Amino acid sequence: MCLAIPSKVISINKETNTATLDTLGVSREASLDLMQEEVNVGDFVLLHIGYVMGKIDEKEAKLSLEMYEEIIKSIQEEEQELDIKGR
Repeated sequence: MCLAIPSKVISINKETNTATLDTLGVSREASLDLMQEEVNVGDFVLLHIGYVMGKIDEKEAKLSLEMYEEIIKSIQEEEQELDIKGR
């Protein structure tokens, strides 16, 4: 199973064909080598293993990011519960 994470383009480096992305508050670099369409600052894209795989609608990206945040919160709560029980 592959997982692509919606991310917002913060900047683009034309020389290296890379973009700086904001993914859930974390900045990271990603290659634009697999993109056939133009990517601009402010676009939402799908990030997978260091590559921008495609563009995504802003509304869809925000819904996906909300789901990711809920999953992360749920995992953290479960880990805290297990930690308390393990003491």
